[in-house]
Amino acid sequence: MVILKTKRELEFMREAGHIAANALKKAGEAIEPGVSTWEIDRVARKYIESAGAVPTFLGYGGFPASACVSVNEVVIHGIPNKKKIIKEGDIVSIDVGATYEGFVGDNAYTFPCGKVSDEAQRLMDATRESLMEGIKAAKAGARLGDIGSAVQRYAEARGYSVVRDFVGHGVGANMHEDPSVPNYGTPGRGIRLLPGMTIAIEPMINQGVKEVRTLGDGWTTVTADGKLSAHFENSIAITPNGPVILTKAG
Repeated sequence: MVILKTKRELEFMREAGHIAANALKKAGEAIEPGVSTWEIDRVARKYIESAGAVPTFLGYGGFPASACVSVNEVVIHGIPNKKKIIKEGDIVSIDVGATYEGFVGDNAYTFPCGKVSDEAQRLMDATRESLMEGIKAAKAGARLGDIGSAVQRYAEARGYSVVRDFVGHGVGANMHEDPSVPNYGTPGRGIRLLPGMTIAIEPMINQGVKEVRTLGDGWTTVTADGKLSAHFENSIAITPNGPVILTKAG
């Protein structure tokens, strides 16, 4: 069931999104050669708690950290680890959520560590822009398929593949609510987007094949062919005046 948010609930979500976005920004600023993914997670958690919020991911479904930190071929759900050291040229996807007054802000961004290859930079740029295309399509009165189609068209036109096994989602009092928000689809299909809906759009775009596999820890998900993947995400609200990004830093 899709839950439409009240004006007051949207204000809580805006603040949760603000905290999540600032935590993501600070975690990204901590990326440099020689830093562990565990340290990146520590930075995110420290900020969220200092802002009076709760790290949404910590303990969610048994996840042991406050942020997912996924390096290179890791698509999503990378578990922070003191032994996983970030190197020059890596691309690092950080996914982090904050819960404030019972509402969730959820966002992700793929950061370069130092100078990355042209191929890695193009992938990150295309994934970020595919997210913006999806957001632009998220207008009141449009259909869910319009979002996925916009993401898919942009990414595939540039030679990349769209992960199908994981998708975006509704967000609110719970991190995962209805509806599911695929990063692929057919324009004009799916449920109609209504003011008060809040969703997380999160393209996961691969350099090679779209297939992924989950490692033995039950979380870490990698590209099936070992090639790079990038991940960007914003939580947004559907409004009569167009989509509003809730996860804004500053």
